This record gives sequence, structure tokens and C-alpha cells, in this order.
Amino acid sequence: MKKEKEDIRVPKKQLLWQLPFLLLLIVGTIIIVRQHRNMPYQRIEGMVFGTVYHITYQSDKDLKEAIDSELKKVDQSLSPFNKESTITHVNNNDDVVAGDDKMFREVFEKALTISAATDGAFDITVAPLVNAWGFGFKNGTPPDSRQVDSLRALMGYEKVSMGRDGRIKKADPRMMLDCGAIAKGYGCDVVARLLRYHDVENFIIEIGGEIVSRGKNAESNPWRVGVTKPTDDSLAVNVEREAIINVTDMAMATSGNYRNFYYKDGKKYAHTIDPKTGYPVQHNILSATVLAKDCATADAYATSFMVMGLERAQKLLEAHSELMAYLIYTDEKGQYQVWYSPDLEKKIKKEE
Repeated sequence: MKKEKEDIRVPKKQLLWQLPFLLLLIVGTIIIVRQHRNMPYQRIEGMVFGTVYHITYQSDKDLKEAIDSELKKVDQSLSPFNKESTITHVNNNDDVVAGDDKMFREVFEKALTISAATDGAFDITVAPLVNAWGFGFKNGTPPDSRQVDSLRALMGYEKVSMGRDGRIKKADPRMMLDCGAIAKGYGCDVVARLLRYHDVENFIIEIGGEIVSRGKNAESNPWRVGVTKPTDDSLAVNVEREAIINVTDMAMATSGNYRNFYYKDGKKYAHTIDPKTGYPVQHNILSATVLAKDCATADAYATSFMVMGLERAQKLLEAHSELMAYLIYTDEKGQYQVWYSPDLEKKIKKEE
């Protein structure tokens, strides 16, 4: 004998009783959405790491003081120009437990990971050579081959580590750390975390050209950023765009030698030092733009690709699907050429 199906119909009285609550929920949701849409976009700027930052975010809160406070912590952790920073104490071989500084620990560990992935093209121990070549502390006196060889002996990411006690161990006490190729990107990440903590859904952060974005801009469109055409214009008077890239919910960093250089005795020196040779890079990549989930990673890989050159960068990108890159280089005839990751195609709007 078949069992009769249960009558699961909801009584009309119960439905009528629930309707006011459903209506209230819908109306409340509409009001919240409208309030969010009408919330203003704030634009702030300031100085950090010797450069300017620009931040646009949608919120009714004034977060500049909190943002500056977070960036000050990054400076206190990673700036070699700050006499009391963690990295300065490490470089001076002071008795400091660097591992207690969460920011320093995070960046140090990420730097070693990327150093290994790039076979040393990224190396935070490059500081002595950077300083000797006139960058960082601007001494302006290019080293000779003997000096380069002696300084290279003080380099090598595999020669530094963090012990269980949180102290940095060096193979040679004269070794120095330099986070200049990752600190700005990390600073962007720190600000992004702060904004998300304050429930900010739409923002774009730019520190010295490194970028993190989320959500949409004031016109309800995706955030887009231009890639600059390489020109021998150190003052950036004539800026032309090579392409526009959708960077929504991504981080982007660019490294290039076409503006960062100086002349000495009639010779042009680029600012990117190859840790393997000890000399400024001499290859055909003019700029490397990298997109990644976080800006510290994008920043470090952008520098790495400038060191590695086009072919090595392409091979590494094939093995790292989490990264995308837009590389501008010169061909054998000296003409500008562009190569970019296949997955980046849908994010690019080329300038007409």
C-alpha cells in the first residue's frame, strides 16, 4: 500500500505573517546599497620611502592618520635610511631580534623565497653593490673591477637566514640587506589590509608607481592603469602610454631603467644591479610590469625580470601561472617591441 505524500504546503496565514519581514529585509538591503553608492570617494596623498603615495578609497571615514601610521611602521621596519629601523639594526649587526618585527619577518621570508625562484636575480643582499654604484646612498663613484669582485663576496641570499631565536644570521658580518625592490610593494599591501579591515570595498593604492586595487572607481568602472612608453626622459616631462591595463583586484609593479640612471664620465649607468655579475644590467628589456595577487611579490619579480632579461623572464613566467607580465624591450634593430603573458590579453586596452 502506497503512503500518501505529506502535504508540505505552508499555510496562508504563515505566509502573510512572514511577508512584512521579507519586505523589511528587501527595503533595508536597498537602503544599504544606495547609501554605499552615495558614499564619497576620498583622495589622499603623502610621502613615504622617499617618494609620494596616492590613495583613492570609498568610505565615510577619514583614514589618513591610520594609513600614515601603518606606513610609518613599514618605514620603521624596512628603511635603511631610518637609523632606528629593524633593517638598519640588522645591517649594523646590533643585537636585535628581527623576527619579533612581523613586517620584517614577512618581507624577509618572501624575499628569500623569490630569490630562490629567480636563481638569485632577486637578492636582498645586493646593498653593498647598490651603494658602491652610486644608488641608495648616492656616493656617485662607480667601483672598479677589483671593488666589484670584493663586494660580490659579501653577497648571496643563501648566506643569510633567520634563526629560531628570530635573529638574522650572516655568513659575513659585513653583509647588508636592501629591501628597496620590495618595500614599496609591501607598503601597498599593508595599506590594502588596513582598508579591508575598515570594510572599504573600493580603492586604489599607489606608492612610487606600485599599485594595489580593489572593486570599482567612482564611475563604477574597473580600475585601469597606464603602462608608460620607455623614453630617455629622466624628468618624466613627456609621458606617453603604451597600454592601459585593468588592475581591479590585483597588484601591479613596474621596474625600468629608462628613467632611473645617471651619467659618469660620459657613460650611462642603469639603476638595476645584476647580483651575478656585480654590474648594472646590460640587456634589451626596458621595462617590466608584473601583476600578482600581492604587490610585494609583483615588485620583487619586476626587478627580477629586469635582471634576467627577456628569455629567462618568459621561461619563469611559464612555470608561474600566478604571475602575469607586460615586458617592453628592444629588438635587434633597436626598435621597441612588446611581449605580454597570454592571460593578460583580456586585461589590456591598447592606446590608439
